[in-house]
Amino acid sequence: MKNSIINMRLLLLLMGVFGCLNVAISQSKETVVSGIIVSEDKQPIEGVTIYGPNIKHVTTNEQGEFEFKINLSSGVMFEKEGYEPLMMNGSEVAGEIVMHKAEFLMSAKDEVNLGFSTKKKKEIVGSVASVKPADFLTYDNTQWVRSAIEGRMLGVKGSANIRGIGDAMVVIDGIPGRNMDYLNMDEVDEITILKDANAVALYGTQARNGVIVITTKKGELYKNDAQVNINYSFKEPIALPQYLGAVEYMELYNVARTNDGELPLYESTLIEAYKNQNNPYKYPDVDLYSNDYLRSSTYALDVVTQFSGGNDKLLYYVNLGWNRDGTLEKLNADASKGNNRFNVRGNIDFKINSFIKSSIGVLSVINVNQVANQSVYSVGTSLKPNDYAPFIPASLVNTVDYPELESELAAANLYEGYLLTTSLASGLNAPVADMIAGGDKRYINQTSQFNNSIDFDLSGITDGLSAKTYLSFDFYDASTKSRKNEYKVYYPTWLENEIVGLDTYGIDKKDLTENVSTRDFVSRAGFYGQLNYIKDIGVNHHLDATLLGYANNTSVNGEIQDEKNAHAGMHLGYRYKQKLLVDFNGNYANSIKFKEGKKGAFSPTLGVAYVLSEEAFLSNSEVLNYLKIRGSAGMIHSDMGISDYFLYQTIYGQGATFGWDDGNRSNRVTQLSQVGNPDIGYEKRNDINLGFEALMLKSLWMEFNAFSSEIVDQVDVLVNQYPSFYSSFRPSSNFNEDKYSGFELGMNYSKSFGDFKANIGGNLLYTKSEKTKRDEVYEFNYERRQGTSVEAYWGLMADGFYGVNDFDANGELREGIPSSSWTEVMPGDIRYVDNNNDGTIDSNDREVIGNWTNPFSYGLTLNLSYKSFNLFVLGTGQTGGEGNLSNNYYRVDGSDKYSEIVRGHWTPETADIASYPRLSSKKDNHNFQNSSFWLYDNSYFKINRAQLTYEFNKKVCSKLGLKKLSMNVSATNLLHLSKSKDIRELNIGSTPQYRHFSAGLRTTF
Repeated sequence: MKNSIINMRLLLLLMGVFGCLNVAISQSKETVVSGIIVSEDKQPIEGVTIYGPNIKHVTTNEQGEFEFKINLSSGVMFEKEGYEPLMMNGSEVAGEIVMHKAEFLMSAKDEVNLGFSTKKKKEIVGSVASVKPADFLTYDNTQWVRSAIEGRMLGVKGSANIRGIGDAMVVIDGIPGRNMDYLNMDEVDEITILKDANAVALYGTQARNGVIVITTKKGELYKNDAQVNINYSFKEPIALPQYLGAVEYMELYNVARTNDGELPLYESTLIEAYKNQNNPYKYPDVDLYSNDYLRSSTYALDVVTQFSGGNDKLLYYVNLGWNRDGTLEKLNADASKGNNRFNVRGNIDFKINSFIKSSIGVLSVINVNQVANQSVYSVGTSLKPNDYAPFIPASLVNTVDYPELESELAAANLYEGYLLTTSLASGLNAPVADMIAGGDKRYINQTSQFNNSIDFDLSGITDGLSAKTYLSFDFYDASTKSRKNEYKVYYPTWLENEIVGLDTYGIDKKDLTENVSTRDFVSRAGFYGQLNYIKDIGVNHHLDATLLGYANNTSVNGEIQDEKNAHAGMHLGYRYKQKLLVDFNGNYANSIKFKEGKKGAFSPTLGVAYVLSEEAFLSNSEVLNYLKIRGSAGMIHSDMGISDYFLYQTIYGQGATFGWDDGNRSNRVTQLSQVGNPDIGYEKRNDINLGFEALMLKSLWMEFNAFSSEIVDQVDVLVNQYPSFYSSFRPSSNFNEDKYSGFELGMNYSKSFGDFKANIGGNLLYTKSEKTKRDEVYEFNYERRQGTSVEAYWGLMADGFYGVNDFDANGELREGIPSSSWTEVMPGDIRYVDNNNDGTIDSNDREVIGNWTNPFSYGLTLNLSYKSFNLFVLGTGQTGGEGNLSNNYYRVDGSDKYSEIVRGHWTPETADIASYPRLSSKKDNHNFQNSSFWLYDNSYFKINRAQLTYEFNKKVCSKLGLKKLSMNVSATNLLHLSKSKDIRELNIGSTPQYRHFSAGLRTTF
């Protein structure tokens, strides 16, 4: 909290400095100026926006004319999409002013932040995808960075996995490891995905899986804006778990016991009483997912306000955000309040002198999630419907015939007229009572960030020379504040339909102390410095070079060893006539995980691109307007996959105690804990990328990349290289190798037909992985991991169920039918394939049964506009993989609560249509082995978001004193197409997935 307060004070101070400067400027003498803006062919340009001190809402008319007041010594900027921005002094603004059209992919809008540098799209060599939220937030008002990435950005599976290799490193404002979930989209200026080795090389060892670079907004010269975005969502759960009611549960549990040769637990008269339901408190049928415990819907609210602008001395940006997320749980409204997140960001850029400028960025985020001590979602997975009624009306207690109960009742804390109850077996372990009376927990996450950069223009030394330093400090604090009340619960004694006795457990006592505990504390300090050089040699040749040094240290509470990353980076770029592009990027890494002499490693990469459309044979093509081909190759050394720090050292420890001197004395055995490998070194990513990007018919954009990444020298303990009795004598070694390959294809079609505009986009990613090298010795080929997918599921292949005819009259398996090594099987148990034909099903029969990731993933966008209306739809999908039913909702074991899944259980009568093994009241070590029986098709297509937007025209906005105004209605998770839809949409034991219906307003003034 202290860090957050400091950041807030610093932010307010910087805003005050800006205010003073702004007031001083506004008091300057102003003069009316006018003129006309024309293109290079002398045609007037309509809609040019003009910015300057105190200039508001000024654009050129149809004749390109303008008029405004300005101090003649102030600067003026002219902007229009498709043209190069024009900066002039106020004294120069007069008469005819010429604006030049921007070269394709070389305008200011085409600038892409690559982390340590900024380049125009045409100049980029590596495989990079980039998006600026300002281009889509009006018609796609998502406030989450992950949802903005998914389906929109080429080469990303989901929201963070680049090309299937693994989750990428996230870099926010130059610092890796920051959490993008704490950003709202309105504060994001750009999201860039760096995919191939050439693009990520400057980020060193942490960049093995690719990099997501997120840049937050800064103030823009003379663009003084205030923006407000309000979005209110009504949200309802898409699916909730469906468990059996009391009667059906008791009947099927009796079946389970009968299958086990046991007597039924529930007598028929008791089941009949539950059926009649003449007393739901004595014969309860509890469903914690019903409207008695959960609301049918709840809400979410997002409010974001941002202020930006500045002048030639200081630029500022401030973002204030509030997110309120309601909860469905309604038993204890005072405890279950849902989630609140507050964020404040400030970015200030200012000039120190003519050649030094600096920036300061501050962020404070406080996230508070207040919940009861127990959650309906988790308790609902285990509390059986017939266990007991969690609360009963006090009016059912017979105090007339049993006056001794009157004092007990008078002293009881009632919940809306109800007694909190328990069962004889549960006693004080009454989770529903704990929800109501047990107190609450507040999970508090606080993030504070501070960063400062200083830019040096060193052209006084030599033209094109510059330098930059960047320093950051991050603090992340996760704590819990809780109150744990003691409370009294009751076990009733019934006489007919009246309560004639109450056994009590516990006492009523409020916790007057707020208990505070730290769940996690992380501090991070980062620094990098870079020296840049840019040089044009004649007209055709361009050189750019960068040298950088980078260091990052992360300390985690409870961990002795800090995570330290340091490397030096180098970039050398060459451009010939805007068509031949060459990039050499490399880094020299240093890792503390290896011994001296092994700590350093050089990672070189090379990328080449050629803009073929600049050649004479294509330059005038009416079909192919732009074509760039590219290729890159390189190696990235990484220690990301190595979790331990001292694998190069041999470590001894103390073992068991032994006695000597006739038992009068004792010592501890010194034993070997780890054998060191002094040759342990970096893992490596060897990378090749080939691709092209093209524009056809001035409407169809295409981008394609084929890639191959080999992750070699992965660290593992080589069991088969040493005798089995070596045990702890086996050192870790660089050995394993994996390969990831595939392709990505992106297409976007944009066309206008009068007032109607259409923009249709799509992207496809295919990834394939293979374990290309493993230390293994197996008797049979099907057991070998080498040659199989990295994401393979290993398990038994299901082959239906054992049938009645598989057993003889004595219940023994017939000859030729494999038995189980885990238990004695019965009819209705899952039958598995005996791969080695030894007559016994065991771990030696495991094989590849599926793939836990989908090799194909894709995204589709539709953006249609007519006059002031806009319709946007985003759909995503994946196909080709499987999911695994692993929790007790699906694998109902022994006395677990029964879900609707067990209705398909095997019986002799349903043997041909059964979808579930026979029921059993005992722990099952056979049916619940990992097998293909529990896999499901995880392919899907869903419509993530759809939004209808209305943008008010300039005339209306001007009357309201606004620059822009739009209103929208939207929905999320509208459609889900999948063979396994019911499984995919269901969360067990946690907050459900929601369908949102939202209304929003966005304005700029």
